[in-house]
Amino acid sequence: MLLESMYQEIILDHYRNPHHKGLRERYDAEAHHVNPVCGDEVTVRVALDRSNGEVTVAEVSYDSLGCSISQASASVMADLVIGKPLDDALAIEKEFLALMQSRGRLEPNEDVLEDAAAFAGVSKYPARIKCALLAWMAWKDATIQATGARYDPSEEPAS
Repeated sequence: MLLESMYQEIILDHYRNPHHKGLRERYDAEAHHVNPVCGDEVTVRVALDRSNGEVTVAEVSYDSLGCSISQASASVMADLVIGKPLDDALAIEKEFLALMQSRGRLEPNEDVLEDAAAFAGVSKYPARIKCALLAWMAWKDATIQATGARYDPSEEPAS
């Protein structure tokens, strides 16, 4: 119960004090996603840095409306991917997606997910999973646009 309480505090802290919120003018691509079930919305902008022979996530900014889970998840996502090589950031996204799809059966890897591990309990509630994934999927779409990579719908979460 103590761990659950700590996780709830992390989510509430990111909701009350969001990181990277507010759309930045410098960006390579933007994606807007809506959760039609509850009306949550997020617009995510991504800027990539290709200057050192490796693609790095230079900046992520977002604007969102919605529940505490969707907004906190956007804040956590931005914290986790900014400054990371793109391959590492995409690996973090896959780890978070696996956690959300586990329905509570997967123990979060806190070394990889850091504050995103706090969403482990959310994965037990199917109606809330889309809230937690909203910003992550928008980030992934914007990143695909920014890199010119081919979109693979098989990697999307099941509805």
